[in-house]
Amino acid sequence: MTNSNSQLDNFDKKILNIMQRSNRTTTEQIAEKIGLSAAAVQRRIKRLREQKVIQADVSVINPKAVNRPMTLIVQVTLERERADLMDDFKKEMKNNDIVQQCYYVTGSSDFILLITAQDMEDYEAFTRRAFFDNNNIRNFQTNVVMDSVKVGLTVPMTEG
Repeated sequence: MTNSNSQLDNFDKKILNIMQRSNRTTTEQIAEKIGLSAAAVQRRIKRLREQKVIQADVSVINPKAVNRPMTLIVQVTLERERADLMDDFKKEMKNNDIVQQCYYVTGSSDFILLITAQDMEDYEAFTRRAFFDNNNIRNFQTNVVMDSVKVGLTVPMTEG
């Protein structure tokens, strides 16, 4: 797996910048934009996938279009920070479809979750299953997103 941006050359970075915005861009279109042959672009993309620089090719779904208009940011604090209990919580969050993102963090809480929900009743049902039924949850604090000002997973690629 590639851990360093220094292992990527400027062509790789240009390819990644284009693909982050739309992975439906053809190798021919990318080649024309960056000045390489389509075959060279295709080889580079294959290598970037093999090295796990490109982790996934996905479609971004509009949550409102599929009746999940609510986004909630939840800070979770565990009662005990034993490794096995943290691993259990991580596994539960990974396996829960309502959890879009889960971060183990430093600071006043142990985890930050991004949750999508149909409505408050949907979110309340989640909290009962995930938090109230879990003896290792000390507390949680919920922030309801009022406006999604910027949403994305693009990573800045600087050339040079």
